[in-house]
Amino acid sequence: MTDTARERLFLALDQGGHASRALVFDQQGALVAKALREVRVHSQPPDRVEQDPEELVSSLQQAAAEAVQSLGTRAEAIVGAGLATQRSSIVCWDKFTGAALSPVISWQDRRAQAWLAPLTTQGDAVHRLTGLRLSPHYGASKLRWCLDHLAPVKAALGQHRLAMGPLASFLLFRLLREKPLLADPANAGRMLLWNLHTADWDRHLLSLFSIPGELLPPCVPTHYAFGTLGVGTQAIPLTIMTGDQSAALFAHGAPAPDAAYINLGTGAFVQRALGRKPDETPGLLTSIVYRDARQTTYVLEGTVNGAGVALRWAEQELGLADMDGQLPNWLSRQTGLPLFLNGISGLGAPFWVADFESRFIGDGEPWQQAVAVAESIVFLLQTNLEIMKQHAPPLTRIVATGGLALNAGLCQRLADLSGLPLYRPMELEATARGTAFLLAGFPESWPEEVSGTWFKPMANPALHKRYGDWRDEMTRAVATR
Repeated sequence: MTDTARERLFLALDQGGHASRALVFDQQGALVAKALREVRVHSQPPDRVEQDPEELVSSLQQAAAEAVQSLGTRAEAIVGAGLATQRSSIVCWDKFTGAALSPVISWQDRRAQAWLAPLTTQGDAVHRLTGLRLSPHYGASKLRWCLDHLAPVKAALGQHRLAMGPLASFLLFRLLREKPLLADPANAGRMLLWNLHTADWDRHLLSLFSIPGELLPPCVPTHYAFGTLGVGTQAIPLTIMTGDQSAALFAHGAPAPDAAYINLGTGAFVQRALGRKPDETPGLLTSIVYRDARQTTYVLEGTVNGAGVALRWAEQELGLADMDGQLPNWLSRQTGLPLFLNGISGLGAPFWVADFESRFIGDGEPWQQAVAVAESIVFLLQTNLEIMKQHAPPLTRIVATGGLALNAGLCQRLADLSGLPLYRPMELEATARGTAFLLAGFPESWPEEVSGTWFKPMANPALHKRYGDWRDEMTRAVATR
């Protein structure tokens, strides 16, 4: 038996906000091949964010082909593929041809906020059913907008050709030979139409948002025989579909109940896995991140919409060059800093104000304002962590992944403020590595090739003082808007 015949490799496809990635891992979690294709984001202030569906499809196909080709004959050892995508993003398409009938309307998009306003009184009921908050970030109001405003969507509806739903479902249809119409729990659960208790589309919610249920893909578990991914001459079974943040939770094995997992990217997401459906927790979300015939993994989740996108906003608004290169040095200074109330892309957990007006409190030079924007990400995460700490068992550590976690200054501030040691793995491609872990079937051993970095909490009274002031200002701003 050859080495290639003995080993098992897993292809993880990760479609993110700014890039599509294809990564191949072995059965011990070691990365053996990777490829990346950048994708464009089309923003129209103040609240529209779109992407090109065809660009996302082709970018995944190209990345997968490059990663697989780079393995040579070793590619024959790939036994399975998985797909993780941006949650809350939606598409409409022709259910026979697969042609996109709308842009990808991003999770950051808030165009349907005014349409949602009359439904505010239904917020508590919606939360009990879905685990989400009544927010334009999620899919239902975006789907309704497409039905009301896009001529190709209206025409396809009249011809009984329309399919609509999570971005993941569209990509699955376009990438797999069988052209399946299916949705997984992590992505369906971000539509505001999926019942957390029945794990299916909810008739009451469909009626509330006036979405015909037959337009949505049927719901299946996270692990499922979705179809066949053709890459070159290979036919690879795709058996995992999930959301980016959901996959990231499994990047280093099964999530520990005493750890908070933070993924720092375009947005920042903090998750805490619990062995049961969490009790009602004000301000936070409840999600299913994995489901199969044997188990269901629930999480408490807090969302910070303005993370990496807020830093890009600051770079542009403040006229700063090479902000990524200079921010680590700026973060080493802690004097004369203003505060920043961060509503970039909408204020998420635990406040939930979609049209919150971002603002600086206090004066400062552009570099000081940039630090204030960076600190606001930490402050929002800390606010969510404080709520999560109310649940047993006590939190003992933070695990931080994602591109922004490369900034040691942010990691150290989060450790100092939370009072928890923070671990930053060497491999930050958490979404893809977590997808591979799920593909591998929850192996007991999923070791890191190289150990990461620990940030131990240190005394930082100035940071605690700014956080206290920031909480006061944020509370006042939300209450008086």
